[in-house]
Amino acid sequence: MELRQLAYFVAVADERNFTRAAERVHISQSGVSAQIRRLERELGAELFDRSARTVTLTAAGEAALAPARAALAAAEAVGQAVGEVTGLLRGRITVGMVVGCTVTPLFDALAAFHRAHPGVQIALLEDSSDRLVQAVHAGTVDLALIGAATANPAGLEALTIISERLVVAVPPGHPLALRRRLALRDLAAHPLVCMPPGTGLRTVFDRACAAQGIEPVIALQAGAADAIAGLAARGLGVAVLSESMAAGYRDRLIARVIDDVDTPALLSLVWRVAHGPAVRALVAHGRRAFAGGLPAPAAPGDDPGDSRAATTEDP
Repeated sequence: MELRQLAYFVAVADERNFTRAAERVHISQSGVSAQIRRLERELGAELFDRSARTVTLTAAGEAALAPARAALAAAEAVGQAVGEVTGLLRGRITVGMVVGCTVTPLFDALAAFHRAHPGVQIALLEDSSDRLVQAVHAGTVDLALIGAATANPAGLEALTIISERLVVAVPPGHPLALRRRLALRDLAAHPLVCMPPGTGLRTVFDRACAAQGIEPVIALQAGAADAIAGLAARGLGVAVLSESMAAGYRDRLIARVIDDVDTPALLSLVWRVAHGPAVRALVAHGRRAFAGGLPAPAAPGDDPGDSRAATTEDP
């Protein structure tokens, strides 16, 4: 039994797909399949049910998954322990980022970390904020940039990058554009265009509505601020965005803060309380990169203040 076989097994278990698992571990699909077959022959049991379109774990696979993760973590810990003594970091760190969110300080932090620790392989993946939080808890992602509704997600450490109020954005001439102040109940008569459930911005909005007993009419959902703004500009609904996201569309939309939604939408870096030296080093680079502030907004994403080389997105 080899560590690489366990790594391929965990990758297929996580991705539920041999092709995506092969992309994740950077070898061919046939190579992953062959190594998994070798592992199954050695264990004397099939680890995956391959009869359906989505690969699922068998009972034997379920039993093997936790020990396989533990073995890989232990092997990585050996390298990290030696690295701490010698001053070198090695291994692999997986960083998560909300879909469509281009935050240039994060890329700056990754570049600085890579220059300082070239022995650490960096993997970057995109997903929704709620799934990234689950992945950080599970240990499949080491550190993630997420949209959040609370400054400290349960069981995780966090660094808040952006904290912003919720706004609505409408085209000129819309009834809400004529109002100087807006409350949450003012939106009840209008169809809304929102981020999907699982994003930080949507969580803040849904909790505020529930607290006031309001049932909003969510007409359309989109995972990118550009799409939400485009739909709102065409009169298909009132956009619910964060302040910096709405600022990128001043040429076609008028934004109004929702006065009685005080809870801000957040953009945060999150990581496990129990973390290794590589995560510690990357967090330090992140603190320095974000200390200079984010670039002005310009485009879309999935969580508060997606700041790209020239754009932003949702919390």
